[in-house]
Amino acid sequence: MEYEAIIGLEVHAQLRTESKIFCGCSTKFGAAPNHHTCPVCAGLPGVLPVLNRRVVEYAIRTALATQCQVRRVSRWARKNYFYPDLPKGYQISMYEMPIAEHGYVDIEADGARKRIRLTRIHMEEDAGKTIHDAGNDASLVDLNRAGVPLLEIVSEPDLRSPEEAGAYLRTLRTVLQYIEVCDGNMEEGSLRCDANVSIRPHGARTFGTKVEIKNLNSFRAVEKAISYEIHRQQRATHMGETIVQETRLWDANREVTRNMRSKESAHDYRYFPDPDLLPLVVEQPWIDTIAATLPELPTARRDRFMHDYSLPLYDANVLTMRKDVADYYETTVRAYPSEPKAVSNWVMDSILRALKDDNRDQQLTSTAWPCPPEHLGTLVRLIHEGKISGKIAKTVFDAMCATGTSPETIIAEQELAQVSNEHELTVQIDHVMAANPEKVANYRAGREKLLQFFVGQVMRATQGKAHPQRLMDLLQQKLAAGQ
Repeated sequence: MEYEAIIGLEVHAQLRTESKIFCGCSTKFGAAPNHHTCPVCAGLPGVLPVLNRRVVEYAIRTALATQCQVRRVSRWARKNYFYPDLPKGYQISMYEMPIAEHGYVDIEADGARKRIRLTRIHMEEDAGKTIHDAGNDASLVDLNRAGVPLLEIVSEPDLRSPEEAGAYLRTLRTVLQYIEVCDGNMEEGSLRCDANVSIRPHGARTFGTKVEIKNLNSFRAVEKAISYEIHRQQRATHMGETIVQETRLWDANREVTRNMRSKESAHDYRYFPDPDLLPLVVEQPWIDTIAATLPELPTARRDRFMHDYSLPLYDANVLTMRKDVADYYETTVRAYPSEPKAVSNWVMDSILRALKDDNRDQQLTSTAWPCPPEHLGTLVRLIHEGKISGKIAKTVFDAMCATGTSPETIIAEQELAQVSNEHELTVQIDHVMAANPEKVANYRAGREKLLQFFVGQVMRATQGKAHPQRLMDLLQQKLAAGQ
């Protein structure tokens, strides 16, 4: 029997605020354990939460960027469960009345565009971190993360394969980075997700029993864990076993999912409105103000790049994966609008490679580019005007990055301009032919492949500065003259 996978993702995105959601403690990553704590995030008796306005702004910003409807009135709820890194015994979250609902994200999957619906977006506080099996079999608790603001973005079960789940998560991360509400750093836990996976026979309309895989923190883990879980459920079904509703963990070392606990339902958490926080009322003028600050979003920008600059889909995807890279590309194209594809090649190859070499490719935005976009635009123009060869251009690019100097200055100072002068080229050709009489004779006897040998020799003599086409034409004329 053929089965179909039904997949939904619950993505937790840490918001890029300086302070926590209900107190003034820092959200900075990497501090010493329990360095960023206070009575509020430590859950001491008698303290009251004070809502961080920037968290609400970022939630609305995300809702608008994902086409969600923003609720004018939403409500905070207490989600009750006991765990050592949750000192209050409950998490402040949202339940019946989230901040936003009914949006969507468009992804590219199998060469086609697919719309993934969003059920809801709600705000909540993060819990702390428990480190088990520390020295002397002890468990340690770090509350630095307690109270860090999160958005939970819940999709409808519209995904059908691990690849679609990966594409959805990548697209969502790009959107969050574009609107600058989340840095998307999965290694530091800024973006992580739970996957709900079930299978059903092809053509069936009812859903199978759902299994949740918790805390997936890389694209690779998401795709591999879902793939394993689909095959596990298929094997179990073929053997007549019953799929149990449960929560499982991804064991990256063994590449298997394993049971964590039985799956809780909403009633297990005994949600009720938080009496310490008033219902959240959002006025329409504030929503309109936030909407006016949204940048062009990645999907729209990718489509425009393909239309305005005639770029292939691959180039448009790479260039729009980061807003700052897309901005850099467009500034470069404005400096030299005649060759947008050539500019794309230089940005995708040389610029992104330089960012990676300096470990700046993991940053949300770059403030220190290898060279100003105007200089790169000039470099591309000089190549297409025949002033320098492509090979020399790489030397010029490296010098631009090292010195910050313009390409014209580098070319002049290092005498790198391309040699097109007929007399200069003819002198070099004559020297090479005189030094290789046997090869000249062999060429004239019919071994035309030797033409590349003469090209290489003249290029070496001119240090790669000979104009390739001009050189080729003159060589063919000189060699043919003796036949």
